[in-house]
Amino acid sequence: MMSPLHPPPLTLLDKYFGPDFQSLYSTTVTATGGETSHGRASGVVQSDDGQLHLDLRLPAALGGPGGGTNPEQLFAAAYAACFHGALNLLAAKAEIAIVDAKVEVTVDFGRDPVDGLFRLIAQVRIHLPGVEPAIAEALVRDTERFCPYAKMAREGIVSVVALARPDSVPKR
Repeated sequence: MMSPLHPPPLTLLDKYFGPDFQSLYSTTVTATGGETSHGRASGVVQSDDGQLHLDLRLPAALGGPGGGTNPEQLFAAAYAACFHGALNLLAAKAEIAIVDAKVEVTVDFGRDPVDGLFRLIAQVRIHLPGVEPAIAEALVRDTERFCPYAKMAREGIVSVVALARPDSVPKR
């Protein structure tokens, strides 16, 4: 029998004052190319713990067949889930009931006029039925400051891109 699910503890709202980034959780997701050897068109993503395993497909809007998820959907899902969780933590701490709260994230993939390449735009819409508008606005503003996905979208993210070094060089 599985144990019942519980929201995270409010202690996650406690501020950290250490000198360096303190990792609380880490995960690795690997993308491979699949049938076309192209991760976006026919790839597979899988997490290191096996809990995530999805086929990727290029959406019809980008000339693909559809029929699978894509990076924009995964990003929108992660952003929405994180914002919703942060919203609930802050509401619980403030003793604000947010019954049937909903967070919708729309991610647009498109051309960037600055460099002619690509860019993502995220639009986040929060639904807080039954919450007084002034309270809802303050809660959303505070959540935007607190949610790490909103912070990443606003300030950027530390991203280290490096070529993996093979453990051994293949012999010819």
